[in-house]
Amino acid sequence: MAKIFDKWELDEVEVRDPGLVRYVNLKPVLVPHSMGRHAKQVFNKSELCIVERLINKMMRKEHNTGKKMKAYNIVRDAFEIIYQRTKRNPVQVLVEAIANAGPREEIVRLKYGGIAVPKAVDTSAQRRVDQALMFIAKGAWATSFKSRRSIAEALASEIIAAAEYDARSFAISQKDAKERVAKGAR
Repeated sequence: MAKIFDKWELDEVEVRDPGLVRYVNLKPVLVPHSMGRHAKQVFNKSELCIVERLINKMMRKEHNTGKKMKAYNIVRDAFEIIYQRTKRNPVQVLVEAIANAGPREEIVRLKYGGIAVPKAVDTSAQRRVDQALMFIAKGAWATSFKSRRSIAEALASEIIAAAEYDARSFAISQKDAKERVAKGAR
């Protein structure tokens, strides 16, 4: 059986949020690297392993743009730290963090005449996963920037905090802010 980073099995990981089951892919892969095979259609990204999607999100900041092996090593080291701190499968912790950090409601701007009016809408499951991964990656970068903490330590802390629904987590605070604005636009 193939394992993520040759350590953690994906068979024991379960997605508890029924809306995200289809979009959090846990198919076992030897190396989380698809070489861009998912880029043919808009929704093929849900066919990628969730760990590879996190790696791809970690490549989006200035110094890591296009450096997949650097992002791969960051995520691998972060998973080691998560395992040391929680004694749980880091992929399970990541799945829980995604379920907690994905906003369930957002706003759109509707134009009536010349006036833009905000309206609350439900967020699709695919967008919830994308937003959660983006918030986790942004939070890790923001925490490690101009700090002594490495990016792997910051990513591990962000994933653990989001999995525990800690309000100090950047991802959770961003999710709450989006949902608060949407609640005001109902």
